[in-house]
Amino acid sequence: MKEQIICRNAALGYEDGIVTENLNFTVNSGDYLCILGENGSGKSTLIKALLGLKPQVSGEIKFCGDFSSKDIGYLPQQTPVQRDFPASVREIVLSGCLSRMGLRPFYKSAEKKLASDTMKQLGIENLADRCYRDLSGGQQQRVLLARALCAAEKMLLLDEPVTGLDPHAQNELYELVSKLNRNGISIIMVSHDISSALKYASHILHISKKQLFFGTKLDYIKSSTGMKFLESEVASDE
Repeated sequence: MKEQIICRNAALGYEDGIVTENLNFTVNSGDYLCILGENGSGKSTLIKALLGLKPQVSGEIKFCGDFSSKDIGYLPQQTPVQRDFPASVREIVLSGCLSRMGLRPFYKSAEKKLASDTMKQLGIENLADRCYRDLSGGQQQRVLLARALCAAEKMLLLDEPVTGLDPHAQNELYELVSKLNRNGISIIMVSHDISSALKYASHILHISKKQLFFGTKLDYIKSSTGMKFLESEVASDE
């Protein structure tokens, strides 16, 4: 497999201190990496670093070969204001192509075709003329996923993508992301949903102030970090 991202001994933080350090992991083409960890452990800071929005304090986050942060399509957590955005589905999906346009003030036919093909791929072509704010939560996430795919076709970075969705919509989104992964798109997903992470992921990065883990899903289940986290999740559900 082709290496896309290599992180070596990276420390992440802000002016007032380090959030997490000693991060070591690799993402290869076709990987499905789930990032787990407690709130405040540095997951959001890592997202900013991977998107090229914030440099690491020390260490290295390296993009390999011709891969760069521009090849990452990003699906952030939605805010209530974003859910009420008064634009059509087609307009939102097309906006994923903005980074390709430079100073050009209009979409070319190739970009319109990409948006149309992506909507069809995700099963939302029938929603193209609908207003985004009138859609269900699950439909909105499909629209934003299509937008992210128009922005970049090699890797998707998803931040808690099922937050606020009902169980049926959650399962649909997970299956859709898994299908994209099987078709060759690398996935990095930040999640609190340990059961789904263990179902779909190929690799786990667990960030904690006390323990760090990176490895395959099977190795995580057997590790002391994984066993402790799984036990705490089971206890919190009881």
